[in-house]
Formats: sequence, C-alpha cells, structure tokens
Amino acid sequence: MKPTDGSADCLQCRGLNSSGQCPPLGLESLRVKDAQLQASSYKRRGLGPHRGRLNIQSGIEDGDIYDGGWCARYEDKDQWLQVDALMATRFTGVITQGRNSIWSWNLVETFKVQFSNDSISWKPCMNGTQEAVFEGNQDTETPVLAVFPESTVARYIRINPQTWFKNGTICLRAEVLGCALPDPNNIYQWQAQQEGYQDKLDFRHHNYKEMRKLMKSVQEACPDIMRIYSIGKSYLGLKLYVMEISDNPGKHELGEPEFRYVAGIHGNEVLGRELLLNLMQYICQEYKRGNPRIIHLVKETRIHLLPSMNPDGYEAAYKKGSELSGWALGRFSYEGIDMNHNFADLNTVMWTAIELETDESKLINHYFPIPEQYTSEEAFVAPETRAVISWMQTIPFVLSANFHGGELVVTYPFDMTRDWAPREHTPTADDSFFRWLATVYASTNHVMSNPDRRPCHYEDFVRHNNIINGANWHTVPGSMNDFSYLHTNCFEVTVELSCDKFPHASELPIEWENNKESLLIYMEQVHRGIKGVIRDKDTEAGIADAIIKVDDIDHHIRSAFDGDYWRLLNPGDYQVTVMAEGYFPATRSCRVEYEQYPTICDFHLTKTPKQRLRDILAKGGKIPKDLQLRLRQLRMRKLRTTTKTLNQRRIAQQQRARKARR
Repeated sequence: MKPTDGSADCLQCRGLNSSGQCPPLGLESLRVKDAQLQASSYKRRGLGPHRGRLNIQSGIEDGDIYDGGWCARYEDKDQWLQVDALMATRFTGVITQGRNSIWSWNLVETFKVQFSNDSISWKPCMNGTQEAVFEGNQDTETPVLAVFPESTVARYIRINPQTWFKNGTICLRAEVLGCALPDPNNIYQWQAQQEGYQDKLDFRHHNYKEMRKLMKSVQEACPDIMRIYSIGKSYLGLKLYVMEISDNPGKHELGEPEFRYVAGIHGNEVLGRELLLNLMQYICQEYKRGNPRIIHLVKETRIHLLPSMNPDGYEAAYKKGSELSGWALGRFSYEGIDMNHNFADLNTVMWTAIELETDESKLINHYFPIPEQYTSEEAFVAPETRAVISWMQTIPFVLSANFHGGELVVTYPFDMTRDWAPREHTPTADDSFFRWLATVYASTNHVMSNPDRRPCHYEDFVRHNNIINGANWHTVPGSMNDFSYLHTNCFEVTVELSCDKFPHASELPIEWENNKESLLIYMEQVHRGIKGVIRDKDTEAGIADAIIKVDDIDHHIRSAFDGDYWRLLNPGDYQVTVMAEGYFPATRSCRVEYEQYPTICDFHLTKTPKQRLRDILAKGGKIPKDLQLRLRQLRMRKLRTTTKTLNQRRIAQQQRARKARR
C-alpha cells in the first residue's frame, strides 16, 4: 500500500514472491512464540498481544480467553503491538487485518512502524524525510500488505496505530515480513539448517500447470510404479489428476488393498496438496534407492494420491499469495459450493430408518444407497464431488484420509450429530478403530505430538491428544468421511495439518519433516485387521458383493468384484460370518495380532440347492442325481412342516368348537 503522505513513488505494494521481499516471521504459523509479542496495553487477556496474529479466529463468545485479535486498552496514538524477532532481522513489510469477531467491528485504518535493537531506543520507519504512515484495513478480514520504502535491520518492530474505525477501538491482527541475518558468532548456522532437510524434494507452491508438470516428471522418473490418471474435471475444466503408485499400475491385484489420500477439498488449504506432491517424489526416490520400507509398501498396496480436489479454488488463492488470500478466498468451488458438506447425507437416511423400522432385522448398516434427489442433474452437487463419488464406487478403497488446514487435529466419524446439535459425541460402530487411526497420525506428527504447543485459535486439542470425534467438534452434514463409511467399505479420517491454511513456501521443508512419518505409518494401517478371498466351494470363482459380518460390530462390509475383502480391526479374536445371495452362510474365528500385517481369513461358500438348480437350468444342463435327491428332501421337509402346521390348526379349531358347544 502507499503511504498516506502522498509520496507514491516511495512505497509500492508487491507480492510476497517479489524479489527482495522477505518471508513471514511466523505469527500466523506460531513459529513466533507468545513471549515474543508485547503491547503497550490490552483490554483483557483474551485480547492480549498473543492474539494479534494474522488470520487468528475468535471463539463464539466475545469475552472469553480466545478472542480474535489484539485490542488496546486505551484509544490514543501511543498504543503499539511489538514483535521480538530474537535476532538481527531485515524487516521489509507488515500485513494487517482487523479483529475477527461476529459481534464487533474493530480495525486500524492507518499506522506507523518503529524499529529497535534493544527495545528502548526506537527509530521510525521513514518515507524520504517524513515518518511513513501506512494504510491499514477497510474491513476486518481482508489482509493488507504494507511494504516499507526501505528495508531496515533491527531485532524489534512495533506497529503503532494512528487512526481506527470511528465507532470501534484499536484492534488488529498482523504478520511481519523479515529475513533473519546470519549470526557472525556462529559460522555453522546455515549449514546446520540445511542438514536438517535430507530429502531433495521440490519445496514450493505449485499452481495447476506446475503441479501437472511435476506429476509428469515423477511418472517419467518411475514409470514402473507410477501412473497418472484423471477422475473428472472441475467446473472450469481443470482435470482432477490422481497419481497411482503400485508395482502393477493400472490394475487391481487380488488381495492387495486400495488406499487413497485426498487434498485440496478447500482450495485455500494448500499444505495437503504440497505434501502429496512431496510424497510421490519421496516414494519414487526411495523406491529407486532400495528403501525396504517403501518397496514393501509399494508392492503390497495400491496407493492413489489426489493432490487437488478443488483446483478452481486453489488457483484463486494462489494468485493472491500465501499471506494475502485471507481465511476464506478459494475455500469454495467456483460455483460457491463447500465440498466438505457436498456429499450425500446418508446419516439422516440411516437414523430415520432406525426410528421408523420396528423390525431390526430389516435394517441395513452399510452400503446405504444415494437418495434419488441427490443424483439428479438439478441437484446442487459440484462436478468435483460427483467425480470423487464415481471414483469411490469404481475402486474398492479400504482406507483413506483427507487433508485440511487451519487447525492441528485429526477428526474421525461421525462428523454429523444425530439431532442437529451444534456439537455432540456421535461415534460409529467402529469407534475404537477410528480412534486408533487418528492417534496413529497425530502421535507421529511432530507438531501435534508436542505437549507444549499452544492452540491455533480457540480450541485446545492437546487435552484431547490431538484427536476428536468430528461431530464433537462441530457438526458437518454431507462430509466425505461419513459418506465413505456409510456408502462404501472405506474408513476415512480428516487431518487438519497446520494453523496456517496457506503457509509460506519457506515453511514447506519443515512441514514435510513434521508429516513424513505420519503419512507413511498411516498408509501402513491399511494392512491391519483381516483380509481374504471369498470363493465358490465348487468352482473356486470369487464371489462379489458377499457380506462380511463381524460379531458385536454393527457395520458390515462387502467383497470386491474378485471376491477379495479387507476388514480393518484392532487386535483381538473375532467371529466372522460371510453371507452371499444363493449361498449358505459360513462362520469362522479370526484372530488379529499386534504385528503390522493382516490375518488371512478365506471363505469357501456352498451354493444352496435352489441356486444350483437355477444355474443348471440357466445353462440348459441336466440336474445331477445328488441335487435331485437334495431337492426331493427339501420338498418332503417342507411338506411335513406344512402338514404339521395344518394339523395343529385343525386340532385348535376342533377344541374351540367343543368349548363353544358347552
């Protein structure tokens, strides 16, 4: 923005990727700690300097300890928000927002900036011969970038409000742009930092064309295990590219589970996109190096990575840049649809059936059909959502996770409360396994597992061990997690990856280190539980759509088109029953061990006599003698049962007639 003193040629508004522009210090990402933030005054703890962070979100109620910005206690031009960079830093600019609140409208319209090396003597930011006055905000949410006429080296920086909304008070959220200078007393400083990032990956933000180019280069580097395919197009015609990773790309292998990661449902929550691009590069490199863990993963799992489900939204956020896209720009599809709420609401279908049906044997607990009104062309369903649903129905996925940003927590189904309460614990029949899945990711994530980390905004998820039932956080009807669980065999969780929805490119290497182990170990959970093939006892052919029932867990799954199945389970002993149309049910005991490999539980089903007869007649064949004998026995058994029933009725009628004559 331009200074308000009229010297337009001294101050230019430039993007964060411009030459000479430094990255953010990390107020939004929490790299800047609370102790580094001070203020001249503040109204109360919930509006203290530690809340003056770009894009911080307030709690629902004003007055709590998690408010939406720093607010000064006094309304005068001597108020300031101060940041201690802890070392000599070349400051190049600041970004400001107003206070986040649904009840109040507070923002700073103009401000000055001062610098210091000791926090005692302060030097103003100058614009030529005059002290620079920078334009602030006209609304509370749009980030405004102010670039200094000249960069200044100092340790401390102050933002000093000059004017503010006339009916409000002094409140702001901010980010500071600065480059840390090398410590002359530590000649090994930069070498030590570089040694921390061992993986040679492309750490930068990729727009649509760059993402496509990178995926193509990875496929060309590892053509034996990588394949790119598209599952559809966005509203603006951008393809939804998926990277498949397998030792036999393009083919479902019998007994090999299908796994998927999905990122970018909200286009402005971009870290998941870059992590998946990093992950495909990493797997390619490590596979070629002979890393046994990666080789085993690739050979035993078919992996699908969808980096960008909402490419239209991403492009809008990308054009603004990492710190200037705000909290919501790019979140929705081009049509304005929140795809995190856009899947069919099968929870209501299930709960309504439970309330209305008096015969529990008629209730279903899996593979709920999609309501007809949802599938019509007139339904307000994004083309991206339709493409992902078709993808889910085509491939027998077993396990998945989708990535979001703006928080640090892993959520698991159900995401929707039963009675439309704002929040309420609403578990699935597989609650214990979902809790395990969420814990696996959260406990291995370097930031989530830090017991001393501060909350991102207003929820302290550390006290929940960084996992929470989705509905117990806030209700989300039509979520991908709930749809996956109720319409397919797939178990899915949501991972909120960072406080910052659009972290600066300089933070991507450390974010990869924070998440690398979590990404790998979560994929390996697809091999926990039981698996097997359900076959016809006579022909050995696989039986598709067989129902796999585990005693004491009110959620069944079904076999894939080749008859193979995978049932995710925690360690323990289970009674498993398999049922298929035209076959007698079969039951066996299956034990799941603590080791990281599945228990093989194959089933061979015997056709019922009626089904054998149908198959023979359909082929125009002769009925074998054993089947003729079996059918005769069944007819005689039915005749005896019918005769017995008729005799009992006749005797009962005679007894009633005698009593009537008396």
